[in-house]
Amino acid sequence: MKLGIMDPTIASRPAVDTFTRGSYLTAAAGRVDSFWVPDHLNALFPRSLWQPKFCGGAKILPSADAYLEPWTMLGNLAARNRVARLRLGVGVTDAGRRNPAVTAQAAATMNLLTKGRFILGIGTGEREGNEPYGVDWSKPVARFEEAMATIRALWDSNGGLVNRDSPFFPLRNAIFDLPAYRGRWPEIWIAAHGPRMLRATGRYADGFFPAFAHTPSEYAQRLEAVRTAASDAGRDPMAITPALWCMVIPGRDAEDVDEALDSEVAKAGALNASDEFYARHGAQHPLGVGFTGAQDLLPQDWDEQTALSYIKSVPLSLLREMYLCGTAEEIFERAVQWRDCGVRYLVLANVGPLQRNVRKGLLSQVLFSQVVRKLRKL
Repeated sequence: MKLGIMDPTIASRPAVDTFTRGSYLTAAAGRVDSFWVPDHLNALFPRSLWQPKFCGGAKILPSADAYLEPWTMLGNLAARNRVARLRLGVGVTDAGRRNPAVTAQAAATMNLLTKGRFILGIGTGEREGNEPYGVDWSKPVARFEEAMATIRALWDSNGGLVNRDSPFFPLRNAIFDLPAYRGRWPEIWIAAHGPRMLRATGRYADGFFPAFAHTPSEYAQRLEAVRTAASDAGRDPMAITPALWCMVIPGRDAEDVDEALDSEVAKAGALNASDEFYARHGAQHPLGVGFTGAQDLLPQDWDEQTALSYIKSVPLSLLREMYLCGTAEEIFERAVQWRDCGVRYLVLANVGPLQRNVRKGLLSQVLFSQVVRKLRKL
């Protein structure tokens, strides 16, 4: 089992990248395999809840929506990447908001700068990062498929003129002449969940990289669908890395974990789960029957009372299953379940600072480091 750490890359103080630099040093000290940054314009939970009375982290970070631009940050990390020389990844960039030719260029550049240690995580993105900014959100999966075909066409062009018909990204005498690092392009890890995205992962990806709420057995089923699609495309199904992104809430004991899960922001994070996931816990999604979760969440304009009304009935059992939570030993045991269902690469994000108690939120970073050290034994 390999491990990566995801940093939120939210502007901090005294320097905008103070927390990110500290997080990178923690990753290096923990001897993990990779360091990741997200690609968001704003947070996937209501900004009205980012207040000290609801979240200890709000006493330290003035805004949860102040995301730093990921590719700029990756370049900064590549220049500083002298300690441990971790692999760097974006988890995940948006296929709709960013033109795929630009993504192909950025990823190839990062791979050259890191000497082949870059991973391009990519997915459809979410409505919140597109629609509010005037980017068309219709047919996100079709747009994603065309973006992937465009990136591969440019990378495989050997510097020749590229012409390709596409309803979204047509190429007309396009040129892509950046070299591959030692003949190898960056690995592409796709964040896939639905059947069509799983087939696209089998066709195009080097890694299967889902997130958000599902179970180990569901992961195994989806991984099998990815491998079947890879075989159908004439690719080696076992060459695709089975990865997973998890949000971690560590605690010293059950009481600490329950206290963290009971926080308003942790509950708001559960709105990113689908209605199907809620139904497994005998509940209906607060945003209605059939709500798909993170992909269609638009919480930016909710006032405090609206946000609180949506999270008041989130089941504790759902929170326990959605987050990788518990003591270090309990998290290790749950990680074993994921490993037994096929996962070979865990990328972890510590969301312990989202709880109300700022002291326990800061302590969660120490506990998170203990979790990382324990998981390295897998």
